[in-house]
Amino acid sequence: MSECKTLVLFDVDGTLTTARQEVKPEMRDLLQNKLKTKVSIGLVSGSDLVKVSEQMGKNCVNEFDFVFPENGLVAYENGVEIGKESIAKFMGEEKLQKFINFCLSYMSKLELPVKRGTFIEFRNGLINICPPGRSVSQADRDNFGVYDEEKSIRKTFVEALNKEFPPDEFGLHFAIGGQISIDAFPHNWDKRFCLKFVEKQFQIIHFFGDRTSEGGNDYHIYADERTIGHNVENPEDTMQQLTKLFNL
Repeated sequence: MSECKTLVLFDVDGTLTTARQEVKPEMRDLLQNKLKTKVSIGLVSGSDLVKVSEQMGKNCVNEFDFVFPENGLVAYENGVEIGKESIAKFMGEEKLQKFINFCLSYMSKLELPVKRGTFIEFRNGLINICPPGRSVSQADRDNFGVYDEEKSIRKTFVEALNKEFPPDEFGLHFAIGGQISIDAFPHNWDKRFCLKFVEKQFQIIHFFGDRTSEGGNDYHIYADERTIGHNVENPEDTMQQLTKLFNL
């Protein structure tokens, strides 16, 4: 880890890579050979470690000072696991099944350009809900992204979830993330959760993300008073902002 007291945290999808794609060599070079010589760097993603590693490299937990899959509900520092939470334990089986059954019923009534498989993915710290199914191809992901912009499929779904599962009863928060899915997690188990591991170590914490508007899964950490938030449009924009901000 760099001796400096500045940490730069990054969302993955849409920030360091295009959705579910591998990081490009020029981005890897900028992060590992240039930025890391000046500051500490970390990843914070709603995806699990398997998916983060597919995109950022199998050795990413050792290449980055911090890696926070599942919003930091699983946490690594210098390659060592330092924290792990369980949404199953938090919710309990009765509430968990009620939630899953509602989501499956709701999605069964949706008519979309394409549907494939894995509509609900259970993770340690969150439940990922995916109307078209996580098995869709990249082309289908892209098409759903356009369709969702036009029809507000996920936004309407979130409204239904909030109505069916009131926060004061179930304590869940719903955030639109990536191209095709919605993350469900306990309140305060959003990406801010990872800050508990780093806030006392660093004087300055930057965060870069692409879904920073309210309702997006980067919003809470982007707006948190403990971070300096940076909104990006895509990986190329991230590189430009980093180069300018840190004189790379």
